[in-house]
Parts: sequence; C-alpha cells; structure tokens
Amino acid sequence: MSDLYKVAIVGSGPAGLSAAARAAALGMSHVLLEKTDHLSDTIFKYQKGKHVMATPSNLVLRSDFDFAAGKRETILGVWDEQAAGQGVNVKMNAEVAEVTGDKGDFQLKLKSGETVRAEAIVLAIGTQGNPNKLRCPGADSPMIQYQLDDPGEYYDEHITVVGSGDAGIENALGLAADDAQRNVVTILNRGDSFARAKKDNVALLEEAERDGRIIVRRETQPAEVKEGELVLDTRDGQETIRCDRIIARTGSQPPRGFVEAMGIEFTGEDRGAFPKLSPVFETTKPGIHVIGALAGYPLIKHCMNQGYDVIEFLGGNLDLKPADEPILAEKFANLPGNHDVDHWLGVYGDNVSILADLSPLQLRELMLDSRCHAYEPGEVIFRRNEPGSSMFAIAQGSVAVEVNPNDPSVTVPIGEGEIFGEVGLISGRRRGATIRAAEPVVALELSRTAALKLIATSPGAARAVTRISIERQLLQMFGSGLTKQDVAPLVDSAKVVDVRAGQVIIEEGAEDKDIFIIRRGSMIVEKNIGGRQVFLSYLPAGSYVGEMAAIDGSKRTATVKAAIKAEVIRLPGEGFVKLLDEHPTLRDTALKEMAKRREINAFIESRKDDFEGAVDMYSETAQFLVDQGLGEATDVLLIDETLCIGCDNCEKACADAHEGLSRLDREAGRTYAHLHVPTSCRHCEHPHCMADCPPNAIHRGPDGEVFIDETCIGCGNCQRNCPYDVIRMDPKPPKKPSFLQWLLFGKGPGPGEASYAWRKKHGDPEEPKQAIKCDMCSGIEGGPACVRACPTGAAIRVSPDKFLTYTKLTEDVE
Repeated sequence: MSDLYKVAIVGSGPAGLSAAARAAALGMSHVLLEKTDHLSDTIFKYQKGKHVMATPSNLVLRSDFDFAAGKRETILGVWDEQAAGQGVNVKMNAEVAEVTGDKGDFQLKLKSGETVRAEAIVLAIGTQGNPNKLRCPGADSPMIQYQLDDPGEYYDEHITVVGSGDAGIENALGLAADDAQRNVVTILNRGDSFARAKKDNVALLEEAERDGRIIVRRETQPAEVKEGELVLDTRDGQETIRCDRIIARTGSQPPRGFVEAMGIEFTGEDRGAFPKLSPVFETTKPGIHVIGALAGYPLIKHCMNQGYDVIEFLGGNLDLKPADEPILAEKFANLPGNHDVDHWLGVYGDNVSILADLSPLQLRELMLDSRCHAYEPGEVIFRRNEPGSSMFAIAQGSVAVEVNPNDPSVTVPIGEGEIFGEVGLISGRRRGATIRAAEPVVALELSRTAALKLIATSPGAARAVTRISIERQLLQMFGSGLTKQDVAPLVDSAKVVDVRAGQVIIEEGAEDKDIFIIRRGSMIVEKNIGGRQVFLSYLPAGSYVGEMAAIDGSKRTATVKAAIKAEVIRLPGEGFVKLLDEHPTLRDTALKEMAKRREINAFIESRKDDFEGAVDMYSETAQFLVDQGLGEATDVLLIDETLCIGCDNCEKACADAHEGLSRLDREAGRTYAHLHVPTSCRHCEHPHCMADCPPNAIHRGPDGEVFIDETCIGCGNCQRNCPYDVIRMDPKPPKKPSFLQWLLFGKGPGPGEASYAWRKKHGDPEEPKQAIKCDMCSGIEGGPACVRACPTGAAIRVSPDKFLTYTKLTEDVE
C-alpha cells in the first residue's frame, strides 16, 4: 500500500504548481501528479515565443513561485528551476484515471495501474484537454487543428483562425508576425466586439488590421469546411474564401464526466458550467478542492494565488483572505452599513438573478471589472437620452422607470434581483428612459465589456438576460395592460434563433403556426405572383410577423426572409392565441392588423395582370435598396436621378455645416433605375462602427443619428468596420474664412468643402486625423443640410420602413 499524503495535487499548471510549492514550503506531505513528461502543460502548449501577460496588474501575486510577464520559454525555465530547488514532489507521466474513497483516504488510480493515496485532493487540471469542436458540415476535415505550437512553421498559406478570445488573437498575430512567411491570415469573430479578450491583445489585433497584416471578419462564423475552401456565414449572406488551414480556438469545456464521477456537482447542466465551490475551493465532495481554469478563473496570476490559498486552507489557516480582498473592500466602501467583503459578495450573489450560477471565484472576478453603487430614494441613476452602454443589476431595493417623458409620475417598477440598461448594452442607443431609485438601492454597474464577457462565459447569465429582454419586448410590443405574469408562459416557450442573410423563416403555403419577433436585423416579405417572387414590404427590428396563420389556422400567405443577418424570437402560435383569448383588447388590435394585411394580399391578387411590369420594377428596386444597406439602416439619403441637376449644393451645404468637411459624396455610390444611393451614413440599427471604438467616441443620438464626438483618437477602426465605406479619416481642417471674407476679399477656398490642397497648405501637419461621417446635422435647426439645399427636391432622407412599403407600390401602379 502506498504512502498516505496530506494532499495530492492533480495537474501542474500555474495553479497546481503554486499549490505544490506552498505545500513544500510548509513541509506538508504532498505529491504533484502530472500526466505528461513536463511541468505546466498549459503554458508548454502555448505557441513558441508567446508573450505571457501578468494581469490584472493591480493584483498582488501570492505564491512561492515567481511570475512576471515574459516569453513562454523564460517562464517555463524559471518554474523548472524553482520546482527542483524548492523540493516539490513531482510524479511525471502520472495521469489519473479514477478517484475513489472519501475525505481522509482518497485513492487515485493512475493509468499506469499505480494507486496514490491522499487525505485531500486539489484538482488543478484545467480545461484545455477538452476543446470545443467546430459544429458545421466538414468539421472532421484534416484542415482543422485545435492547437498551434509554432507559428513559424507555416509559409505561403491562407489560414483562418476561428475564435476571438486571447488564444485566437495570439495565434493570428503569431502567424502574421513575419512578412517573410507570406501567410494570408483571417480571424473570425461571430460577434462585433472582442469581449472575451484582454485589452492589450485587442489593441494589437486592431493594429495588425490597420497595417493590413490580418483580415478581421466580424459577425462571421464557419458555415461549411470544404477542401481548400471555407464557406462563411456573414451578416450579408454566405461567402466562400480560400483556406488551406483552420486554427480553431473556440474555447474548451471542463472534463465533466471525469469530475462528476468523483461525486462533484456542477452549477448547471450547460456544457460551460463549472463545479460548485465553497469560499475555500471545496467541492460538493468533501475533501476535494478545485482551483484554476476548472473553477472558471483562468488568469495565471489568479490561478497561482488560488494554489497558494488552498494549501493554506488545508493547513488550517482559515482566516486567510484572498489577494483581491483589499481591492474589493475599496469597491464596497461606499455601500451602506460598513459591511465586509463577504457580506456584499453574498448579497450580490444571492439576490441578483444573472449572477446565480457564478462560483465565488467568478463573482469576485466580475466585481473587479464592475462598479458598486448606493442610491437614495428619488436619486436619478441615469436620464433619458444620456449616452451609456453599461448594464445595472439591483442587489437591494427597487427603481422606477419613467415611461412617459411628459409625465414623470407615470412609472414602471423594476425590483430587487432584476437588471436594467440592457437595451443600451445590446444596441448602443442612448438611454431610453429616466430611472430613479424608488427606495434605498444597492446596484452593480457592469461595463459593456464586463457584461458581454459575463453573457459569453456564463450560460445562466445569458439565459437570464435573454429572458428579461424577451419579456420586456413582449410587454412593449403588445401592451394593452399586460403584466409579466400574463406573458410568462410565452416567455418560457420562446426561442431565440439566429438567422443568416437570405434565410427564410416563413414560407408561403406552409402550414406551421409559429410567430416571429424580429429582435435584431430586418426581414423582407415576398409573395409569389405569376411565378415570380414579388417584394411586398420591409420589417425592421421590433416588428412581429406570422400571427395571421396562428389566429385563423390558414396557410402562410407570403414568404418572409432575412434581409441581413438577423436574430428572431420564435413564439409558439398556440401560446400567442391563448394570450389573445385571455385579453380581448389585444385580440381586437391583432385582428385589425390582420385585416389590413389580407386587404393588401387581395388587392395584389386582383390587380396582378394590370401592373405586372410595375411589380417587377418595384420588387427589383426594393432588393437593390436592401443590398445597399437599407436592411439595417434607420435613415438613408436617396437621390432621384430624374430630378437631380448635378449642382452639388448638397455636398457644399454639408461641408459648410461641418467645418468645411463634407460627409457626403454625391457621385459615389450605386444606382438602380432612377434611384441613387450616394456615399453617406445609413445610421444602422446596430452600427458596425461602434463595435471597436477604443475611446467610445461613437454614440447614437435621441433621433437615431450615429455621431462621433470630440474624443475620437483617429484609430480608424470605425472606417474599417463600416461595410458601406461612408467613413473617412481626415485631419481636422483649419478654420475657414467667412463667406463675406471670401466674397469681398478673396480669402479662403469659398463655399463648400475646402480642397485637400487648401487644407494641407493652411492646416497643421501635426494635427491628428479624425473620423468623418454624416451625423444627420444633429443640433442644426431645420434638419439635414443636404436635403434643405437641394433646389429640385431630388434629395430625400427616409427610414427604410417608410420607403419600402406597399403604399409606395400602389401609388406607382394605380
């Protein structure tokens, strides 16, 4: 029978090494079990030459091993030396196959057949050995690899990196680091921001993108892997690119079966859930502790601190506080009652629904990236139309939402445990209402980055945010005095579905009865007339469709498909009908809307022979406009070529309204028939330009305008992210002489935009560049200058739902 160790530490990553070093320092009987023939397989598997960061910088390192930012090879060398010098008892090639027994006498059976006994176990095995596989056709292709050891081995290849976390970004940077390799490197991000990655890595990636060394594709994911090709699902539809190799860095999951076999429970059934842990890292199986990435806390410095702490706990030092205790104590200092850190962690963890699935370690990490607030009754938390993309969670008390801007007394309550501000988080729009504390309130404010990271890494938080947003969207859309309890059954049965551009969600003639709410993106409605698909209407985000078949049981009367990549909420038809039956006012409203749509369909059927040509022309024009960005626009400048006389008054007026820099290029852009879409901002519902703005200089105004404020640093991210080429980078121009000075004395370049030559001659060559784009003449009396200056009425600004309507079609053909 083998010796009985005080503790067996499984895994020699940063957490396990630190634990073993602390045990050696205390003279504690221990063994460190490593399944490979080298220490710290986690770091060992990093790509060669990788710079390892030591974040967060304000966190004290508590470990008997040294660690500072540096190259992978240097760090591994230091740890090898210190493990030998400090007497760490390491057993290599010792992979644990099974754990039996109980606290005081565990048996760890190794794959070699040997058994190791220990009073306690510290699991520090991480998750890297269990990577998430790609889930698309061709996912078993030999082109795909889930590890990158040495980026320098690859030359003259088209390589696509899938994954926007730190590992994916670092792999992409490594593959593009040497120009002599001549690799074409593309990185895919299914979202529009890099919420999972460290700021320094994101900055390096954006620099590489600016330099043209890496192609960054946002809102894009693999659709199919083919030999030498990769089919992509993009925001505008599918696209195929050349691809010789795919590096998939899509995260990893805990080895759940192995861990659960020990008797350890997880926080939920989701693949991404983590083990339940006590404040001393003990699992639901007494005597077994979990630290490091398996605990949901993967930063190296955190892992090493946990390794130190868990051995101290096992040694009887239960008064030891975590290394981040002083930082959190400072964050909680302004909260009422003079309570300690443990008290407030308990309040937030127990009371806030979106934090319910977080372990104590994950909760502490989230708090480091968030702000804690206390509000007195009546105190304003934020006001309508203020900029802001953070999300709030109520730990104590309740708030009142002022739903009527003309009458602050009309409010809707949001209670303890709930969130608010999620609209600004998701859309980037200004605050939609004023919110005050209804009673003493303790709240958590999550920055946009922290909130997105929480949603991306905690399945429970993602579900909670999704449920709340669905519930509020249903109440906002259907109204009629409905309560949360009224719509609860619908919310329970709702499914959020991603829809690729061009994908059909409702097919004409089908017999399904589901209803769809457009949560993001937009849809177009078509009907088959004479064997041709004819455009009927456009449905922006916030619309719902499909209720006709649900209410009267008829077949689908039209086809609905995504104009761009979209997100919809799918509701079962029977649940919607039951809601209507229970609320007659809502049913009457739905029946009136349904009657209008049936009149449209009947009119088209009766007149299809009379305006066949007009139907084709309008349908093609509508598709052209959708292709030009109206599918996600909120305001578009259109020019009627039959009225335009080419005077360029629109450009000159734009320049005169914006310090001599025009936001409009009339001649550029695309034309179909008589309709021209010049190069001018569309003010997208979900602006791509906002996705990676380091100083958060891009905002949406109260009238929907997307504008860039004076904090712009000229990085150019917005210009690269805009799919419509409507943003340019230009030095801030010198002040132009007035019109009278030009007219009377010949000073300056005259009306309109100053020429580049004039601006270069009179400007400061050291002046940094700034991003220039249309702001809809926000704050200028009379509205957009381009429209006001047009002498013929050729220039108009419209929202897509007003242009792409059946009314326009009937006006053309009647």
